[in-house]
Amino acid sequence: MQINTLTPDYAVSGQIAPQDVAALKQAGFATIICNRPDAEVFGSEASAVIRAAAEDVGLSFIYNPVAGGAMTDENVAVQRTALAETDGPVFAYCRSGMRSAVVWALANAGSVSTGDLIAAAGRGGYDLSPLRGQIDAA
Repeated sequence: MQINTLTPDYAVSGQIAPQDVAALKQAGFATIICNRPDAEVFGSEASAVIRAAAEDVGLSFIYNPVAGGAMTDENVAVQRTALAETDGPVFAYCRSGMRSAVVWALANAGSVSTGDLIAAAGRGGYDLSPLRGQIDAA
C-alpha cells in the first residue's frame, strides 16, 4: 500500500487489503473512507471486510462509493461531512486514489482555493488541473 499525502489531515491510495488497516492506525489515521463501489471488488476487498478490520483496531469507517465517471453531489456532501466530523487524519481509497482525490477537492471547493487544491493533489501524485473549471464551479 502506498499512502499519497495531500494534506497533513488527508491521504489517499488505491485499493487496500484488510492487513493494511493496522498500519493505517499506526500511521495515525482516525478514519478510513472507502470511495470504491463494492461492484468493482471481490472477496477480501469488499467494504464490509475492510470495515470490520478498521473497527477491530478502533478506526472509523465510512462507505462513500464513487462510481467512475459518475460522482454525485451526495458523494461530495458525504465526503465533506466526514472530513468535518472526523477528529484526526483521514485516509481514503478507491481503485487508484484518483476518485478519492477528486471528491476531496470538490468537498473543499469554496473553502480552499482551487489552485491550492490542485497543488495539494499534485503533491500526492494526482493531476486535477483538467478539473479546474469543475472545482471552481463547485
